[in-house]
Amino acid sequence: MERTKTSIFWAADSTVQTNDITTYPQTGIGQVFSLYTRDGVTVANHAKNGRSTKSFMDEGRLDAIDKEIGEGDFLFIQFGHNDEKKEDPTRYTEPYSTFMENLETYIHVARKHKAHPVLVTPLERRCFVDDRHLGMGAHSDYVAAMKQTAGKNNVALVDLYSMSRCELKRAGETGSRKWYMYFDANLYKNYPEGKTDNTHLRYEGAVFYAGLVAKGLRELGGIYSDLLLDGAVE
Repeated sequence: MERTKTSIFWAADSTVQTNDITTYPQTGIGQVFSLYTRDGVTVANHAKNGRSTKSFMDEGRLDAIDKEIGEGDFLFIQFGHNDEKKEDPTRYTEPYSTFMENLETYIHVARKHKAHPVLVTPLERRCFVDDRHLGMGAHSDYVAAMKQTAGKNNVALVDLYSMSRCELKRAGETGSRKWYMYFDANLYKNYPEGKTDNTHLRYEGAVFYAGLVAKGLRELGGIYSDLLLDGAVE
């Protein structure tokens, strides 16, 4: 029977995962991405907090996608935050060897089912060194490695890393707090003022950055742009 619906599968970490009340108000990009997709496109969000390309596979999460994904579907692959954690051998990967090799495994899973892999570079953290200037962060080698993998394997790439850095610089340290799990007493009475989390998103940030991913898909055009709701992004 001909497939009438298309699914976007996300393989990713906590910046993408779907959250429940136990992590409220944390919200992931994959949790809200359906706001940007047209009718007939569903989101199957397999992203999980704390996972790297390695641990995601070791736990059988890629195998689960392998069993569900089909022809014409899409596999969005976003990792880096946890691959770079040298102190944890269960997650760490070398950017220009094991990280790239793992990404190629994800690509193969999509392509063997005639699905479309899309590499999404990792979202930047709020790594400000002062009110207006971002530091280098820890993603740069993994971003470069992901871009090399995309080029080598002729895979579509959405550069969320570069877009998010641009938007963080524009908003500044104070203006970007609303996107991340940064708490102050005026917004969340149950959290101590000034408690910071510069990685995870709340709803405003998840919607904003999901919009940047949608923008990247629109710029890719063709089958990638066709996933989006008309007028979702300029």
